[in-house]
Amino acid sequence: MSVIQRIRDKGAWIIFSIIALALIAFILQDGVGRGGSAFSNTSVIGKVNGEKIERGAFEEQLALQERMYGPQGAQREQLIGSTWNQAVEKIVLGQEYKKLGLQVSAKELSDILFGENSPLKNEFTDPNTGQFLANNAREAFAQLKKSKNTEQIKMINSVYIEPSIEQTLRNKYQNLLMQAAYVPKWLLEKQQADNNAIASFSYVYVPYASVSDSTAKVSDDEIAAYVKSHPNEYTKQEETRNISYVSFSAAPSGSDSAAILSQVAALKEEFAATSDAEAFLNKNTSEIPYYNSYFSKTRMQQTNKDTLVKIPTGTVYGPYVDGNNFILAKMVGVKQWPDSVTVRHILVATADPRSGQQIRPDTTGKKLIDSIEAAIKGGADFAALCTKYSDDPGSKDKGGVYEYFPQGQMVIPFNDYCFDKPVGTKGVVKTDYGYHYVEILGQKNFAPAYKLAYYAKPIIASNETVSAASTAASQFAVASKDGKKFNANALKENKMILNANDIKQNDFAVTGLGQSRTMVRWVYEHGAGDVSEPFEVNDSYVVAIVTAVNKAGLASVAEARPTVETLVRNEKKAKQIIDTKFKGTTLEALSSSTGAMVLRADSLSFTAPFITGVGSEPKVIGAAFNKSLQGKVSAPIAGATGVFAIKTETTGAKAEAVDQASIKQGLIQSAKMASYRGLDALKKAASIKDNRSKFY
Repeated sequence: MSVIQRIRDKGAWIIFSIIALALIAFILQDGVGRGGSAFSNTSVIGKVNGEKIERGAFEEQLALQERMYGPQGAQREQLIGSTWNQAVEKIVLGQEYKKLGLQVSAKELSDILFGENSPLKNEFTDPNTGQFLANNAREAFAQLKKSKNTEQIKMINSVYIEPSIEQTLRNKYQNLLMQAAYVPKWLLEKQQADNNAIASFSYVYVPYASVSDSTAKVSDDEIAAYVKSHPNEYTKQEETRNISYVSFSAAPSGSDSAAILSQVAALKEEFAATSDAEAFLNKNTSEIPYYNSYFSKTRMQQTNKDTLVKIPTGTVYGPYVDGNNFILAKMVGVKQWPDSVTVRHILVATADPRSGQQIRPDTTGKKLIDSIEAAIKGGADFAALCTKYSDDPGSKDKGGVYEYFPQGQMVIPFNDYCFDKPVGTKGVVKTDYGYHYVEILGQKNFAPAYKLAYYAKPIIASNETVSAASTAASQFAVASKDGKKFNANALKENKMILNANDIKQNDFAVTGLGQSRTMVRWVYEHGAGDVSEPFEVNDSYVVAIVTAVNKAGLASVAEARPTVETLVRNEKKAKQIIDTKFKGTTLEALSSSTGAMVLRADSLSFTAPFITGVGSEPKVIGAAFNKSLQGKVSAPIAGATGVFAIKTETTGAKAEAVDQASIKQGLIQSAKMASYRGLDALKKAASIKDNRSKFY
């Protein structure tokens, strides 16, 4: 039974039974270093340092990821991104492994699979002792190695084998980088001197904020010149685009909501009168499927459960709003149930829990379970029969026992038998997956459990509301064929213009709008000034205009201005302050000419360039330790927050100096930590051609 539940919860079907055969057949014989793909599709989704990423192989990995995470996991768009990153990393690291001759031998792989850190521990661990049953795993592999289940082999390879090999290679590579960490003597001595150095100085300070921005306007040419002189800081690796857009809401109107409320309320009497809640919900198409069993209050997830548990049996509460639905809740029944039970069972499967395909005829399964029941009644050992006949690998090695599982974890027929019958009950239960011989061993914590039926109808926009929004958006798009008309019409219709910047070609979402791959595609198929037809995004119709195409390379003036403008303005303010206010050769004279007081900073550290009351000023602190300026007044220094003139009074070392051993340890640790950024450096240095936008 846990197999069924784990299929829902974790997709763990990939590891029962056939895990062993797939591993031994695929890996230990020829899995190490194996590559290639079963796909014949030769479309290239990308290249990394000349090595192709074929679309077929990419789709295969993407499909495996989707199966692993299922509908409740990551969105497909997220999986496309993560699968791409994995493919790129695998190639750039693989090329490094090849250069260095790094490999994982068959013996190493075997040690990984059956060693203390085995990825198979969850499936081959004794629940009583916590011991990893490596021999059991090996025996299972040996028994099942002849399987030719290609699908399972691919899944096992993707989930366990390739990650184990990749992680081992990555650990070897990481260790090489970390062991290369070295601190030369000169660096250690310099770092010690820097760490221990302190200085005290007097200074005159005029902040940039004292000068009006209007006197230091920054032109486009000045922005461009600054960007050009700082290419490392303002160079982009890929093109981005900016848009402006307006939205026309197609969300349900007040009248839409009222109409749906009226429809739901009209069903309340019929819902209360029916004796078959499930048939009623199916006939009227409820958004919440009927769960034909019981839950205690503590297991209920409804926010208004305190109210719901007080509904008299047979009556209906509502309509009320929950999420995006109007809901009617009917109390179908109340029982006293334990909150958890312990049972043991033997499963004779008639259908595969994953695919639903028949394993054995129903009549054969019924005869076998009847024989097992008769044998147990005749004194046969339950655990021995379980080991021999049970098709539930999650419990057969534990005598069929599941200890104290909560309500709702198992499929309903099995769940209800275990919670509704008293301890000591034995019998056969039929589920969609086969026949179970069950014995109830323990129950605890009895409390009321409730069976509730929910009729839920979504609050959605009417055709009229949607049509009105669509028509308004279309008319706006037709009338707004350039930027000037776009802005004028938005103003005329009182529509707020919103912006989304730095949209990348492979993005699936637009900032402020959410998932909209169709819009991103349109943005990259058009140029600056183009206006879109309406896009349906969530519950709105959106009309967009491309406002900028930001090519890869040096940032444009428009892109750079938000960050560069202040820097350039401060440079201009510094020149004004120096030219007009800094007059004199002593701090007293400079104080008089600037109107600023002479201040003092004591015992500032060379490695912590922070002046109390001012902020971080690396240039100023650096000047304080300049031997050529000792006892002299410096020339004006254009700092981060203003212009300074300083006079160093004293320099020296901390009374409690940091010893070389501690410094060395810190430097080596920093170097080792930096090694973890090696992958980012490899990816940045790699030649990567990304064609995903052509396919997704």
